[in-house]
Amino acid sequence: MKRIKLADKEFELSITSGQIEKAIWQMALQMETDLKDKNPLMICILNGSFMFAAELMKKLTVPCQISFLKLASYQGEKSSGNLKELIGLNESLKNRTIVILEDIVDTGITIESTIQQIAAHDPAEIKVATLLFKPDACLKQVKLDYVGLSIPNDFIVGFGLDYLGYGRNLPDIYTVIN
Repeated sequence: MKRIKLADKEFELSITSGQIEKAIWQMALQMETDLKDKNPLMICILNGSFMFAAELMKKLTVPCQISFLKLASYQGEKSSGNLKELIGLNESLKNRTIVILEDIVDTGITIESTIQQIAAHDPAEIKVATLLFKPDACLKQVKLDYVGLSIPNDFIVGFGLDYLGYGRNLPDIYTVIN
């Protein structure tokens, strides 16, 4: 589909599933080298990162575990700037290599707060893997270890990202039509 409609907005295709898969493969190859013999714990930030995390985990052969952290900062098309932890972690993070799996880093508020929360649990190191990065929207100085694709500062849906809860199931990524 070249164009879709979700609720009251129209979107056009901007990143194909093939481009997404290629980006995730490249990230997985880099992680294989970086995480060898580190027993990493992947922390998937829900809801948006579930598809990215699933695809990445299928490609990794390095022994690792995965857990989930549910955070919320979006309301409609805009980040509220307020971050709420909804579901926390049960695993010990002490002396572990932690890899935060994020669908998108835009303002950097969510990832900065997540890094701070995890750092309080005394991990050996924290790495960040994001499928998408909006450099023009980023307000925070955050180190991103693995970036799938850098994209413009547009509102997007698909491959885990939503608008009012819709569109997460789309295999491609779409940009809102202004």
